[in-house]
Amino acid sequence: MPLAKRILVMYFPLLICCLSYLLQLNIKMHSFRMIQSIYWCVLVFSVNTIVPDRVGGVPELELEALMPVNLLHERSLLPDRPLEAPEPNLSPDLRKVNCSPQTFRCTLSSIPQTQALLNKARLPLGLLLHPFRDLQQLPVITSNTIVRCRSCRTYINPFVSFLDQRRWKCNLCYRVNDVPDEFMYNPVTRSYGEPHKRPEVQNATVEFIASSDYMLRPPQPAVYLFVLDVSHNAVEAGYLQHFCDSLLDNLDKLPGDTRMRVGFLTFDSTVHFYNLQQGLSQPQMLVVSDIDDIFIPSHDSLMVNLKDSLELVKDLLGALPSMFRDSRVTHSALGPALQAAHQLMAPTGGRISVFQTQLPSLGAGLLPSREDPNQRSSSKGVQHLGPATDFYKKLALDCSGQQIAVDLFLLSSQYADLATLACVSKYSAGSIFYYPSYHHVHNPAQRDKFRKDLDRYLSRKIGFEAVMRIRCTKGLSIHTFHGNFFVRSTDLLSLANVNPDSAFAVQMSIDDSLVDSSLACFQAALLYTSSKGKRRIRVHTLCLPVVSQLSDVFAGADVQAITCLLANMAIDRSVSSSLGDARDALLNAVVDGLGVYRNTVSTLQQHGLIAPDNLRLFPLYILALLKQKALRTGTSTRLDERVFAMCEFKTQPLQQMMRMVYPDMYRMDTISDQGSLHLNDTVVPQPRLLHLSAERLSRDGAFLLDCGSVLYLWVGKCVNEIFIRDVLGCPNYASIPPNMTDIPELETKLSERVRAFLDWLQDNRAFSCLFYVVREDASAKLDFFQNMVEDRSEMGLSYHEFLQNLLQQMSK
Repeated sequence: MPLAKRILVMYFPLLICCLSYLLQLNIKMHSFRMIQSIYWCVLVFSVNTIVPDRVGGVPELELEALMPVNLLHERSLLPDRPLEAPEPNLSPDLRKVNCSPQTFRCTLSSIPQTQALLNKARLPLGLLLHPFRDLQQLPVITSNTIVRCRSCRTYINPFVSFLDQRRWKCNLCYRVNDVPDEFMYNPVTRSYGEPHKRPEVQNATVEFIASSDYMLRPPQPAVYLFVLDVSHNAVEAGYLQHFCDSLLDNLDKLPGDTRMRVGFLTFDSTVHFYNLQQGLSQPQMLVVSDIDDIFIPSHDSLMVNLKDSLELVKDLLGALPSMFRDSRVTHSALGPALQAAHQLMAPTGGRISVFQTQLPSLGAGLLPSREDPNQRSSSKGVQHLGPATDFYKKLALDCSGQQIAVDLFLLSSQYADLATLACVSKYSAGSIFYYPSYHHVHNPAQRDKFRKDLDRYLSRKIGFEAVMRIRCTKGLSIHTFHGNFFVRSTDLLSLANVNPDSAFAVQMSIDDSLVDSSLACFQAALLYTSSKGKRRIRVHTLCLPVVSQLSDVFAGADVQAITCLLANMAIDRSVSSSLGDARDALLNAVVDGLGVYRNTVSTLQQHGLIAPDNLRLFPLYILALLKQKALRTGTSTRLDERVFAMCEFKTQPLQQMMRMVYPDMYRMDTISDQGSLHLNDTVVPQPRLLHLSAERLSRDGAFLLDCGSVLYLWVGKCVNEIFIRDVLGCPNYASIPPNMTDIPELETKLSERVRAFLDWLQDNRAFSCLFYVVREDASAKLDFFQNMVEDRSEMGLSYHEFLQNLLQQMSK
């Protein structure tokens, strides 16, 4: 060892002690940061010169992640741009082929060797999965041979080991398997004898064309049934015209082939079927008034081939809005309508799309009103978060058994008991859409969002009769799933339909020690029927290092993934126990995690609230989560809106969920091209993120708040009139309309910058956003300021007060 290194080794402990002592003194902030920086520079240098690199590791990144941050002293914790997923401590070759974090992400990018080590860390272990998301590049394997482990049935992937050209070792159960002769040929290079270069072994996400071995029955056709509320309430809301217009525009975009079938069913106090059989001169309505014993009036003419009956379908969509225009029927027989829909779809499976505008009031599944507005802020806790009846859950399970998913669109201005109705989608792997206070005239923003969402919904990719199995390295196990599905077995989810906008979360545990493993792998395999009738298998494989030290576990913590998994766990707890218990559990998660770091991992005995750098946003995110509609208390949150927020947390991909938890805020009046992205011929500005506090706003500025499904542009009274003129198209602040819901296309440099940024934000999510321009003096500013989660409000403590509370809890 060189002399300099030997000296450093000898005196390194003394240097550490001196620096640690200095850090405990009551010194000024800039001195504190200077000494802390010196400390970590020395430590990083020491590790790189004294400690040998771990195999494929980059220990300096781990040290940076573990660098202590005193949260009570730091005023600006946010990065300039949204956080990226932490990079697993793998060799460059493995990192290059690992699964994208947008598809597969773990709360800990370093897996503890034992459950005892995981328990000691007090951090949750789980997976976040977005298995069917839209991909620009997806390797499709058309080989007749799908290579899988003979023992655990894992699909061959980049993380298996080739012992030689004829044998490979499974990375999950470690069985040695033979390489089939067919696998010796590489269709990409058109060469023989290099199985390790096959596309299945070069890509962590692949899709196989499945053989008949993967079919229990011939692949089903694409079948769509639309179930429409046509009661007086629905007529008043005015959604039917927009539904019919959207479907007419998208008939040629519905996913399917020449076998595609469609049907329509409307309901109020009775259920109406429509005969669309080829050869009729016009659609025929068939009315069933006996809703207590619902039956299908005709079995061969209600679900029709779209190609054969296209003109009749168009005629019906053109006539439906006027057919019920004068309806005075106020009742809703949703339950019988769903029973009829199930009977219609049972022979084939497919998708039922339900549009509902009020509380079901007749027949099976009728519901009483359970919301008392006077109890919304009750100290007794929020009531009725669970279903009032199991009718909709049982119906959903019957649908799932017949490969039918039910998607629910709730367009209601009054309480409609979404806590109960949501079960029909939750257990059939459907989707839930909610448009509170929907009205086609009085609420144009919701109307426009409904139309845009519907366009996306009707044309997005769909997989039928799907199942998804998650496998993991021997010693790891799954114990809880989150999302919309039916659990068929411990690791198998039944998904009657799968869509590219839904995500899932999984809680994991460590049953057996991983001491003999250096890597842990997770594989999700989604078997589905495409809209073209092809059986396909989409496979994702994630590889992470196994570690034995508590510091390594903390260094690999993914703060956003942890927050999202905890949100899912809190939603379940609020329903099974109480909202108060769920909130306490979230608070305890922060106290426990930071307490372990301070007492066990950090080598600095500092005063204050200390967090590792990679978890510096943990308390901020949890505070924000406690103030979201799903989990907040002390505020007049409508029950349906709370339940819908809970549904979103259970099904949204991570990026969208994090925008809901802690929205992104940017200053827009000073937007420039500095640091811009260059995408094709477009320059996209990249303004820096701002903390969500009113003190970060200024009256001479304009600020964009991205809440995921809603965008607010807050305009201060004293903002430069150039911005008002060049972006909003108004001469001055006073002339900005109070209900402005979009910005004009103006041929100014500033307008182009702002619109390029807004378009880029929209392109990075599946569904459209509501957009509101909010003047500083407008009443709508209350909705905007509810998202300033770092400030004290009726929803809870300020961020500084929350940190003080955490410090008190940790000192007990």
